[in-house]
Order: sequence, then C-alpha cells, then structure tokens
Amino acid sequence: MTLQDGHHAFDFAELSAREAYKVMIGTIVPRPIAWVTTISPDGVVNAAPYSFFNCLSADPPILALGVENKPDRSFKDTAWNIRMTECFTVNIVDRANADAMSVTAADFAPEIDELEMAGLTAVPGDRVACPRIAEAPVAFECERYLGIAVSSAREIILGRILRAHIRKDIIEPGTYYSDHRKLDALGRMGGNGYAGTFDYFDLPTPSSEEVLNPGKAQARAGNR
Repeated sequence: MTLQDGHHAFDFAELSAREAYKVMIGTIVPRPIAWVTTISPDGVVNAAPYSFFNCLSADPPILALGVENKPDRSFKDTAWNIRMTECFTVNIVDRANADAMSVTAADFAPEIDELEMAGLTAVPGDRVACPRIAEAPVAFECERYLGIAVSSAREIILGRILRAHIRKDIIEPGTYYSDHRKLDALGRMGGNGYAGTFDYFDLPTPSSEEVLNPGKAQARAGNR
C-alpha cells in the first residue's frame, strides 16, 4: 500500500485473498442481495443470501451470482444444487425479512431446510423445480445459463430469468414501473452492515448539448 495523490493505492497482486475481499466489500457498496433458493437432487430445499450479485443483461435476461466454495474447495449447497438441477430462484430481501434472511445465512448441514429454520414459506416454482420464498417481495425463477470457475475458490453462475413474481403493490403492470418505497429492499455493506434504499434522489442524465451549453440547460430548468 502506498499513498498517492491523497489516496491509498493497493496492488491486488500483493494482497491476500482475505485482504482483497475486505477492500472490495467495504467500498463496493451497497450491494444488492440475492436470497437464493435451490433444491437438492434428494428434494431438500436450501436458502442462502449472496451479495456478490447483480443483473447483467435484459436481452436475454441474465443475472449473476458469485458463489464462494468451502475452505476445502468443495461446493457449497447452493452451487452444488444449481449444478445438479440446473435451476435456482433469486428472492429479493426487504427490510421486513432481514432477520429471516440472517437465519438462512447460518452454516447449517446440507440436510437442514433453512426456510423451515427461519419460519418461511416455500412456494413451488412455476417454471423451475426449486421453490421461491412466499414472504419475499420479489422472486426471479432462473435456469442455469453458464458457470464460470474463476478459481478453485469461487464460481460465477449466470442465470437466465424465466419468470418473475413481484408483489402486486410494488409494480404497475401497464408501465412496469416499480415503487422502491413499497419494495424497501436492503443492500449489503462491509462487515455486518446493511443499508436501506430510502435515501433516494432523481438525477436525470443531461444531453451532450446541455453539458456543452450549461446556460441553455439552466434556462430550460427555469422554464419548468
């Protein structure tokens, strides 16, 4: 680490995996949380939250999960179930489900149903074999699109969204506009931290003309 122009400069080639992890999760924030439900080949439901997650494409509709393997490099239940069943469901975490989500993050044995431990309700999937969480405000049923083993420690899983379930008070079917206040989603910060999404503001993207001619932009704003 060096000090350069008022910034600490970190060479990631010199950081341990744990140090790199701490730098990233403390600064790439807030991260959306994928509350992933899967089912084992034996029919055991699994649920776990992942914050290495985001949407990558709308055409086709693709989202991505970063799933870390166990210390011995064996697959966690989520990665193994997705590999074996080719499907998973991403549930979105809202403030009302924060405690239940935390329960599903505990290190349970593979034969334990995390939804049952958290007092949650499993709803059978419409297009996939695994269930969604009834209490979650949003759920995306996905089929495994591609798996990328970036190292022996981590896999990136791309999922193609087949079907979405969105609570009726959140989205307007005709406009497809979602109300972030009704959704009340949580994001992941560093350490044990979480953040809500109510600190919200609109900032329209200016046209190139408005950037090059700020006087016109101000005049236009004054006429609104």
